[in-house]
Amino acid sequence: MKLLSAPRSPLAPSPHPARRMRIVATGMLVAMALLFVIARTTIHIHPAIGFVQAFAEAAMVGGLADWFAVTALFRHPLGLPIPHTAIIPRNKDRIGDTLAIFLRDNFLTPAVVARRMRHMDVAAAAGRFLASPSGGDGRLREGASRLIADILEALDQERLGGMVKGAIGQRLRAINIAPLAGQAIEAAMRDGRHGPVMDSIVHWADRTLEANEHLIRQMVHERAGKVLRWTGLDENLADAILSGLRKLLGDMAQDPGHPLRLKAEEGMAKLAFDLQFDLEMQAKVAGIRDEILDNPAMQRWIDGLWEQARAGLLRAVRDPGRAMAGRLGEALRALGGTLQQEARLRLVINRFVRRAAVGATASYGDAIVRLVSDTVRGWDAGTVTSRLEHAVGRDLQYIRVNGTLVGGLVGLAIHAIDTLL
Repeated sequence: MKLLSAPRSPLAPSPHPARRMRIVATGMLVAMALLFVIARTTIHIHPAIGFVQAFAEAAMVGGLADWFAVTALFRHPLGLPIPHTAIIPRNKDRIGDTLAIFLRDNFLTPAVVARRMRHMDVAAAAGRFLASPSGGDGRLREGASRLIADILEALDQERLGGMVKGAIGQRLRAINIAPLAGQAIEAAMRDGRHGPVMDSIVHWADRTLEANEHLIRQMVHERAGKVLRWTGLDENLADAILSGLRKLLGDMAQDPGHPLRLKAEEGMAKLAFDLQFDLEMQAKVAGIRDEILDNPAMQRWIDGLWEQARAGLLRAVRDPGRAMAGRLGEALRALGGTLQQEARLRLVINRFVRRAAVGATASYGDAIVRLVSDTVRGWDAGTVTSRLEHAVGRDLQYIRVNGTLVGGLVGLAIHAIDTLL
């Protein structure tokens, strides 16, 4: 009856390459041992079997020697505490320190970073990335967009929103509005741009007078004496007041040099001066600014501003293709084209990036080195051994295989020389 082995499931994990090579190397060692035993017991049949015995004996010795050497790197052979074995577990701290020193001396020195960054055109790479939204970097852009979206959604929105809104409020409170307003008024008057403003004020006053004519008549009627009301002179007085005000506003609208307009311009000029140089006036404006910022309606506006900005950013990063198709995309593509065409701009950006990288290396290089060293020190000996064995174990098992074969060939050569002599 023929036994059939069950087929290997395609979902079953395949053995690690280092483990496969260990099985091969150990299998070769066992095969050489069996071959040696067979040749030893059958050597009387034919003299040529002596060559087979010599090959198997030397191969077995070479395989055992390399097995001992490879095993001694990671553990005690056969569990015996032989001196100078289990080298990596016993020296993991020194290995971590040496690796950190190697990383610092060869990669994280300002001179090395500056030399490597000098040959990197970061600005041109960024320009190609921005100017070619449909190029081969689409996956990179989509991955970065998903990462940004995940970060925004993962962060505590109350805390993040509070930080952003607090920063906005602090920036607004830090602005000294008074000098800016004073400079704006002074510049407008110097260029004659205040004329339309004055005209608008006059027209507004005329419309307001017309809309509130009944209030003026009622006020004159209530304040007039009984004799004026009985004779109807209060109506005449109200008509005269309204007519005089209309004429005054009309003259001011038609005559830019009207005395009242000149007086108003003089007041505007004084206001512009006080806003720029009068500390008391600036303090009053700052107080008004703070009152406006402390108003609940202003706080709600800032809250809405943050929510709109966050929602817009999430929409953009979730659909980078749509975002790149709009005005933002046009601006980014234009920036990318400029970066590729303007050599001087690329030079400035590359210099800035290089200085930033060198500065970061000088400031944080030692911290990175300590991080590597402390991380290795924090690993247990089994973790270090397992990771290094998985990384280089396959090549080490090839050493065992080669040692077995080379040992066998050397033994075969020695036996051949002895036979000839």
